[in-house]
Amino acid sequence: MSEHVPHDKSELVKLRSVNDLRTTMGQYFERLREATETGSRKIAWCTSVGPAELLYSMGFEVYFPENHGAMLGAGKNADKYIPTAVAHGYSPDICSYLTSDIGAFLQNETPLQKSGFKSIPRPDILVYNTNQCREVEDWFSFYARHFNVPIVGIQTPLCISDLNPEIIKSVSDQYHRIITELEKVAGRTFDIDRFREAVGLSHDGCVLWSQVLQKATHIPSPINFFDSAIHMGPIVVMRGTSHAVDYYKILLAELEERIENNISAVPEERFRIYWEGMPLWYKLSSMAKLFATLDTCIVASTYCNSWIFDDLDPSDPFESSALAYCKLFIVRSETVKEKVLVRLFKEFTIHGIIYHESKTCARNSNNRFGMQNRLIKQTGIPYLEINGDLNDPRCYSEEQSIIAIETFIDQLEGKKN
Repeated sequence: MSEHVPHDKSELVKLRSVNDLRTTMGQYFERLREATETGSRKIAWCTSVGPAELLYSMGFEVYFPENHGAMLGAGKNADKYIPTAVAHGYSPDICSYLTSDIGAFLQNETPLQKSGFKSIPRPDILVYNTNQCREVEDWFSFYARHFNVPIVGIQTPLCISDLNPEIIKSVSDQYHRIITELEKVAGRTFDIDRFREAVGLSHDGCVLWSQVLQKATHIPSPINFFDSAIHMGPIVVMRGTSHAVDYYKILLAELEERIENNISAVPEERFRIYWEGMPLWYKLSSMAKLFATLDTCIVASTYCNSWIFDDLDPSDPFESSALAYCKLFIVRSETVKEKVLVRLFKEFTIHGIIYHESKTCARNSNNRFGMQNRLIKQTGIPYLEINGDLNDPRCYSEEQSIIAIETFIDQLEGKKN
């Protein structure tokens, strides 16, 4: 059954797959809830770009506090919880995922209560990787102290220019070292074949996710950044399982159908924008509608591309995991990042770039050290900077941002003409 493009250009064309996404994510949370209530499986907490494959291979149900933080932001409740964390000594300038999550915990509230949880799943062990930021270690340490459970982590070098064998070996060795503690908690011996299987499933899921994002190279694009920010859920929390693989086959098929039928995410796409930085979770819907009214599609982003770990290789699971998680955009040097962005601008036929200066997420704000000026010299693509935050709406001026965005699109119109 084909979709019909709406007459009102501000009305976004919704993906049918969102129903399958709700089912897939619902089943994920149901598995967590069942493990929490029955104790049938141990629960490991993991950072969003942590060693999820290793944890799934050892039989853990895996919970991702960053996903929970995004839920708090999208639910427009983060500013209710952040002051509580601040009152307990956490700076309002650090990651607002962290402060909103800890604040909600201290208030004994969670959006998971709507799914039958009494509270967030109690961890048996916490596992982090500092490849995204140091704050995840501090965040997980709070819960390790509170629940009196083990915490283990992988320390990844930052600002990597050359992915040399020494770096890969260092991270791979850390994977090996945390296994002993995982075995104690899981109550089972590490099985290399199970790990290979999880790495293979993660690779397949990441390749499918990459293919989903690549569909936006088509003009007009069948998917936009706001869709992708929601549909990336399975690759974050079910990476290393068949559930993510199964879901992205469904989504990919729908996007291929859209391309065949010339159905676009933005009904009258004229301009194609690259989003650099974190989403404003509390403004996803309103911003999606704003850009649609401006005949503008945000077709690609650094954020959504950060979960493409196609270097994972089940024939060499430890080394390839180290490579994949060290190749992550956020841990690379400025020079490497610039090369990646120039390639993406070209691939996606970008007309303009929006840099989101996220108040509490310095590592994901790539306009703080002159990159935006270097890139405009290299590419000639105009850019706009907007101030905000991933979770804290108090850092964002909607009126100022709307005026800036509308003016920016007017400038693109003038350049195009």
